[in-house]
Order: sequence, then C-alpha cells, then structure tokens
Amino acid sequence: MSRELHDGRSDGLRPLKTLDLAEVNTFPDLLRAMGDTAFSGRQLGESFDVLLEMARDTDCKVVLTLSGAMTVAKQGRIFCELIDRGIVHAVISTGALMAHGLTESIGLTHYRYDPSQSDEDLFEKGYNRVYDTLEMESNLNDVERVVSQTLRTEQPEDGVWSSARLCKALGKALSEMDEGPGILKSAYEQNVPVFIPAFSDSEVGLDVSTWAMGLAVKESGKSPSDMTPEEMFRAVPPFNPFLDLQEYARFIGESDRIGIFTIGGGVPRNWAQQVAPYYDITNHRIGTEFKAPRFRYGVRICPEPVHWGGLSGCTYSEGVSWGKFVSPKEGGRFAEVYADATVVLPILCKAIFDELT
Repeated sequence: MSRELHDGRSDGLRPLKTLDLAEVNTFPDLLRAMGDTAFSGRQLGESFDVLLEMARDTDCKVVLTLSGAMTVAKQGRIFCELIDRGIVHAVISTGALMAHGLTESIGLTHYRYDPSQSDEDLFEKGYNRVYDTLEMESNLNDVERVVSQTLRTEQPEDGVWSSARLCKALGKALSEMDEGPGILKSAYEQNVPVFIPAFSDSEVGLDVSTWAMGLAVKESGKSPSDMTPEEMFRAVPPFNPFLDLQEYARFIGESDRIGIFTIGGGVPRNWAQQVAPYYDITNHRIGTEFKAPRFRYGVRICPEPVHWGGLSGCTYSEGVSWGKFVSPKEGGRFAEVYADATVVLPILCKAIFDELT
C-alpha cells in the first residue's frame, strides 16, 4: 500500500519559521517569532498571545496564582506591575511567598548563598536557605512586628480575620510606610484582593498564631515561662478561612469572563480553579440556578510534568473534564510553558508590558 504524500499548506497546517534575530527589535517581536518555532520556545510564544488577549479583554477578570519562592527569587516587582497596570484583578498565593515579599516591602534584603558555608553554620548565624538564596531570620522577626502592629491597630469586620482581610490591612500599612514595593502594597492601592488559602502554612500564619498566644498569656495573668505547651497551643486567633472562600466565589460570580495566570501550581492553583465546581455542586445540592463560571483563558508557567498525576502538572485540557475551563471547541484559549518561571516570566511580562504601553 503506497502512502499519499501531502503538503502541509494544502491541509491547512501552519508553517514554522526560522528564528532570525536580525529581524527582532523588541520583546514582543521576539515572543511572536518564538511562537513560530518549536518546543518550549513555541510554548512561550503562544503564552504571549493568550496572555495579551486576556489582558486586552476588558470584560475579563484575571486571577494570578503564585507558588514557589518567587519573591525570594526577586520576581516580586513583576507581580506588582501586573497589578499596577490593571492586568491582574485578584491574587491567590502561598503564605510563604507573601511573607518573603514583605521583607522587601519594609526595605530589607535577601542574599546570595555561599556554597562554602554549611547549613549548620547558616542556622547558627540566623540564615534560612532557599536553594541558592538566603532569608535572614531577623527579616522575619521584623515582618512579625509589622503583622502584630497591624493586628493591634486594625479591627476586621465582625472581629474576625480572613487572609484577604489581613492582606488588605497589611497592604494599607505598607502603603503608609512606603519603604519599598510589594505585592500587598500594590494590591491595596489598586483594590485587588489577595487570598492565602493555606494561611497557617506560612510565616505570616505563625505570626498571627503567636500574636493570639501572646494575648492568651496576658489574659491568664501568668508568666510565659509558667505556661505549658498544653495551655499555650490551645490559643486560637479569630480567623475564618471560609470568609475567603465566599468572598472569592462572589468575586468570580460578578465577573463576565474569567482568566487565570498561574506561576507554579499547588494549593493556590487548585483553590482558584475549584470555584467552578463549587458553583456546580451548590446548584446541584442546594437547588440554586447560578450560572457556573468557567475560565476562558489560562496561561501556566510550571516545570511540573503531567505524568506524576498532581494538580501542579495537570493540563488545562484535564481541567475541562472537571468543568473548570471553557473547552477550546467553545472558545477557551490556553497556553502552558514547562519551564522555570525565573527564566521565562521576565521575558513574557516584559513583552506584555511593552506591547500594552
């Protein structure tokens, strides 16, 4: 049986083009040219196209999800600019990422790790290592003072905190201090909510908990040295994570269209995406008739491969089966870049900012 040999053009295939750097004068030029190459370069070019359409869709609310040590890795100003330019309308993050970002916001510094120093020596000197970078323990103590001062001076609605309420209060404090850029500062100034779904899994969560324990010691009339672990670790701050869940659900429900820009994966990505199934099961179990939201756009930068089966690596196509995303057959647009975000995020966002200027 002989093969019928086709020409790709006659079958409507898109031809690739050799990357000619002599024809590249701007970052948008570079990303568009990379979109006609292959492998991760093409993925990055396609992500530029989708993110640009998402940013230009004035009826679309964009959710930014962040995981990994991106603020320690000095990417924080990029996220600030995404917020300040009005490209991002809500942020969902790990608590650690926000805590490390707070150190920059109050004028503190991270340092390059010297491999000649042992981790035992680093501990003794008060340096916490994040791969090739150091966060000083003294930085985190300074962050705690900002958090505890905010808890003393701000009063949440009904006397109960949520991560979004605390992030807004911290952003207000940072804006008034004005000692450095920061995600929470920009978010407060642009009225962008910030959610930390795994709040207790972070330095800021521990700050809130130790603040509550300090109040418990004062109320007991005892010396801290007289308190037992059994007594101390019964103190619980007035904090309700379901306030975050419901606020985010309202935010999404009020949006005409929604898009998601994900750095990494983990809890922030899943928490952001579960809002569509949340609407579906509410309709099914409660009897409501709400229109279930589906993400129309998605751009993800994450090195996690799909074959491990975890949420961090799962494709947008898989998410369609959960009702989280609009099917590409119905107009959904998605791009996924399997790469280290510290390499490709600056290139992608620089191209976006230049194109929108």
